[in-house]
Amino acid sequence: MATITANPPRVGLPGLLKHRAVHKLLLLALAAAILVPLANARWASGTWPSALTVDFSEPLAKASDWIIDNRDSHPLFLYFFGHVSNVVVIAVRAVYLTLLAVGWAGVTAVGALVAWRVAGVKLALGTGAAFLACGLLGMWVPTMQTLALMVVAVLASVAVGVVLGLAAGLSDRMDRMLRPVLDTMQVLPAFAYLLPVVLVFGIGVPAAVLATVVYAAPPMARLTSLGLRGADKEVLEAVESLGSTARQRLLTARIPLARKELLLGLNQTIMMALSMAVIAAVIGAGGLGDRVYQALASVDVGAALAAGIPIVLLAVVLDRVTGAAGEKLGAEPEPHSGRGWLYALAGVVVVAVAGRLAGRLDWPDSWVVGIAEPVNRAVDWMTAHLYSGVPVVGGTADWAGHFTTWVLDPMRDGLQALPWWAVLLIVAALAWVIGTWRTALTAVLAMAAIGVLGVWKPSLDTLSQVLAAVAVTLVVGFAVGIAAARSDRLERALRPVLDVFQTMPQFVYLIPVVALFGVGRAPAVAAAIVYALPAVVRITTQGLRQVDPAALESSSSLGATSWQQLRQVQLPLARPALLLAVNQGLVLVLAVVVIGGLVGGGALGYDVVFGLAQGDLATGLVAGGAIVCLGLMLDRVTQPTERRTKKGA
Repeated sequence: MATITANPPRVGLPGLLKHRAVHKLLLLALAAAILVPLANARWASGTWPSALTVDFSEPLAKASDWIIDNRDSHPLFLYFFGHVSNVVVIAVRAVYLTLLAVGWAGVTAVGALVAWRVAGVKLALGTGAAFLACGLLGMWVPTMQTLALMVVAVLASVAVGVVLGLAAGLSDRMDRMLRPVLDTMQVLPAFAYLLPVVLVFGIGVPAAVLATVVYAAPPMARLTSLGLRGADKEVLEAVESLGSTARQRLLTARIPLARKELLLGLNQTIMMALSMAVIAAVIGAGGLGDRVYQALASVDVGAALAAGIPIVLLAVVLDRVTGAAGEKLGAEPEPHSGRGWLYALAGVVVVAVAGRLAGRLDWPDSWVVGIAEPVNRAVDWMTAHLYSGVPVVGGTADWAGHFTTWVLDPMRDGLQALPWWAVLLIVAALAWVIGTWRTALTAVLAMAAIGVLGVWKPSLDTLSQVLAAVAVTLVVGFAVGIAAARSDRLERALRPVLDVFQTMPQFVYLIPVVALFGVGRAPAVAAAIVYALPAVVRITTQGLRQVDPAALESSSSLGATSWQQLRQVQLPLARPALLLAVNQGLVLVLAVVVIGGLVGGGALGYDVVFGLAQGDLATGLVAGGAIVCLGLMLDRVTQPTERRTKKGA
């Protein structure tokens, strides 16, 4: 007994002081003890000092005026941007006219054919049903317009992504240079760069395609680089020993070994491009996005849903087909597969020709099924019965009010009450404890850049909304993900629901959210939760399911209960996946912050939307830049944990 009581004093405080995280915090405390009094003496105000703020409004206003004055005369616009614009318009129009010439029957047959040859009869039937549903909803022509724009945008995104991915995958220096560029492209809200794109290209299809490419190309670039860098070194050494050149090694070894990552990049690019359909409609993309946007302007939930469903169907079909193609890579080709393709192609030609001869290229109006009216009646019922006056639990308006009063307001007021140097210290401590001094420095500089831009208080308001939304998303997402990982039936039931939530344009579910919760920061947070939740659930489920079965069997043989297995085996072993879920939840919530500005979220989101609506380049870009800095800071505070764990630091 004496030995047992003597152990804690010997290993308590000295053992704690040996921990690397404690060393980092002590060094940070020492630096703070020296620097904080100096900063407080020089800038006594608790908010960001105005002396450290740079006004970007004048140079950005001059840049905007120069573009407007020279757009029709400068050689850069006449001989470069003008040609780019013409090529995009011609390409989109050619694809659109081809789709119309094939007719609804031919397009449906082509889609079903590709799905059948890639993934089998079941997916072929689902693909055919998806295209038919687009027609039944009365959205055939807008669907073809969106499909034509997406084909061109995805091809351009893949081309740009592959080029950037090749550069990053073959050169460490290019990888380091491109990483912050890709981070900015992916985190910068689309509304922030819509204005400069419109200034250069004007309202129309070219601006919509370029905005989509900026948003959708980074996943292709990242996964291309990942695939090239992850190629089997033994295979590469074997190819090199045969005397092959660098180009031959790239074409015969690196790219074939990275084909699964390339196809996954294509899949992600398609999903990202489709998610831009509604946002691109703001600058003249047309198609389904324009129908959704018009319905939102008139607060017509039914019409918005009728246009949003085809976007979801296109996304789900393309996701399933590209996913099945990825799983099929490397498998032995089926016997007589070439002959099957010929027979199927002949069938498609027969269907297309028959439709053209019968004069049935356009979807018949008599086959359209209207869903707008019943959907609007359902929304009206929900608003009337759930918004207020619900016994015991209260209405959704009460929930929104309580959430704002008890969560959002205290978080915002608490963050804004902190001295600016205290915020920087907290960011530095979090980033350094879980990462390295470089990640801590990056996070602090990103946060300081927000102050330099002059949007310190709005950024802290946005940060409070992001943190609240992430907290709810993680609690719900982890709970649902754990349940889905332990039940195959629940996972199968959740998959289509998650598909719908992940692919449905945010604008579509924004109206019912506002109808249920009113206008303010609470509905903005609710929209962010709905958007980010599917990714957190998917990553959590996948991480728990990939835990080594041998570890589970070993713990079970030792008499561990199901709860003990989850807490002591599955969750620790799935830690990298859970950390990735946290990171993705943060990034996705931040991506909806601008959408929240449309429904009363205020802060940076409102500034971005206001800048686009008023043509104010300075307000929109400064707020967009602050959102990028917030995203960079949050990424560095969460993502380095996984890298640090792998290094064993």
